[in-house]
Amino acid sequence: MAEDNTYESMLCVKPEVHVYRIPPRATNRGYRAADWKLDEPAWSGRMKITAKGKIAYIKLEDKNTGELFAQAPVDQYPGSIVEAVTDSSRYFVIRIEDGNVLKGRHAFIGLGFADRGDSFDFNVALQDHFKWVKQEGELAKMEATQSAAPKLDLSFKEGQTIKISIGNIKKKEAGGAKPRPMGGGLLPPPPGVKAGGVIPPPGGQQMAPAAPTNAAALLDFGSSVPAAQPSSDLWGDFTSAGSNSSKDAVASGWVQFS
Repeated sequence: MAEDNTYESMLCVKPEVHVYRIPPRATNRGYRAADWKLDEPAWSGRMKITAKGKIAYIKLEDKNTGELFAQAPVDQYPGSIVEAVTDSSRYFVIRIEDGNVLKGRHAFIGLGFADRGDSFDFNVALQDHFKWVKQEGELAKMEATQSAAPKLDLSFKEGQTIKISIGNIKKKEAGGAKPRPMGGGLLPPPPGVKAGGVIPPPGGQQMAPAAPTNAAALLDFGSSVPAAQPSSDLWGDFTSAGSNSSKDAVASGWVQFS
């Protein structure tokens, strides 16, 4: 794209700046604003910084009419087009060009700002523009590198097909039928035991049935002692125990306690 068709943007505007004639630089140490006649500026007016593509333009214009006094195309900052002085932050040396009749003519002038904040804005506007220029250049190099690299062609050629094999999925065969829990969440009895039965003790030992208790056997102390004959009157002994005769008490087998 031609530079003339590029959109021109505004970067900075300062309503009052001063231009000074500067003596030739005698040494390489840099310019000093103290060597200028700061109380006698050669010109005063408005300053604009515009950008067109990668180039920034410092334009000095008349405050009232807007007529262009001088301009300085800047292609790099910091650089030889704009240079700060060594003894102040409010003054710079810029190289202006004559773009009216004789192109290619240039001169160095001193540029000063009445306020330190204005000089700070001037500096930042140029720095931000060329920072953007640098980022655009790196992005363009990256895109050029990617476009130059061979691209992997993954498209199908004419008549090319693709075959996908999907194996049969077999269902798991049911193993043994799992025993269902009995009512109430209880597990079924082990094999060999009927439901409701008693689980036998380990080792195959059988429990002997309990022998019935024979009351007569408990009372049988031997054949030498005759078994007592039950009395027809269960309360007779109590009656005889209450008699006054001690002989009767001995005969009846009861002892009277006094």
